Amino acid sequence: MSSVATPLLASTAPVVPATPAGAPLTKKALTADHPTWCPGCGDFAVLASFYRVLEKLNYPQEKIVTFAGIGCSSRFPYFVNTHGGHFIHGRALPFAAGISLGRDDLHVFVFGGDGDGFSIGGNHLVHTARKNVRLTYVIMDNSVYGLTKKQTSPTSPIGFKTKTDPTGAIDQPINPMRALLNSGATFVARSHATQVNHMIDMMLRASKHDGFGVVEILSECVEFYEGAFDAANPRKGGAWTLIEEKKHDGTPEDEKRHDVTDELAAMKLALQPWPGAFGVFYENKQRKTKNALEGELIAKSKERTKNANDLAVLQSTFARMR
Repeated sequence: MSSVATPLLASTAPVVPATPAGAPLTKKALTADHPTWCPGCGDFAVLASFYRVLEKLNYPQEKIVTFAGIGCSSRFPYFVNTHGGHFIHGRALPFAAGISLGRDDLHVFVFGGDGDGFSIGGNHLVHTARKNVRLTYVIMDNSVYGLTKKQTSPTSPIGFKTKTDPTGAIDQPINPMRALLNSGATFVARSHATQVNHMIDMMLRASKHDGFGVVEILSECVEFYEGAFDAANPRKGGAWTLIEEKKHDGTPEDEKRHDVTDELAAMKLALQPWPGAFGVFYENKQRKTKNALEGELIAKSKERTKNANDLAVLQSTFARMR
């Protein structure tokens, strides 16, 4: 792979001077356009947390890709000064997967909402997860289609009244954690836009995971579904239930803590009644990524062809077809 990063896509953000080589990455350098969400939207907190995550990771700025589909949350690439793209509804993941597989030197982040991820993009989410492509996906779930001004989304609860369900939603909503675990994602976590430090921690861990890391963040739409996640907000009388992870310290209380490597235990957590628990549900560090598996195929192919260049391989193939 080339070690020199070139713009893969036309940037959606204004041209802002990049961080000088060797200098720490800062929010000032990462900030592009001014966010255009409605006042009070939970997505502001997610964006602020993402800046902090990138500061902590301190990747070279030219090695970061911020990608998204369609929806309020998918405006992210406009506000982050990195390589990026705004793709069609539900199709951000396959495009981003191609970037990840084609450029091992880049760090790919994808942002989307519950509609982009679980509705029109649900099929792509399943296949990106099962293939374990190396990238980080943040799903900002507001349980409503906010950009189109209050329509039922895949995570809207039964009874929720919208323009598409004026008498109340009647369809069973998606359980995001269950869907992600079933699909084969190797890192699955959950957070809340009111819990900034927790968000930063979850996104940071997902970013460092060698595989398909997903974080679902409950992000309230104050315009079209105010109070949707109050049940998990302590400041509004809700219960903020954190997952206690096993410390493997041999203590009796450790037996009751959650083993993030246990897929069955993760599924049991996913089936808890609303609003459920928050933290890391599952992490599988053993399964190889799609990137690594394709790398092995390429290495074997080069060995068989004695490292012949592309033109020589093509000419040899044509010669066999005569």
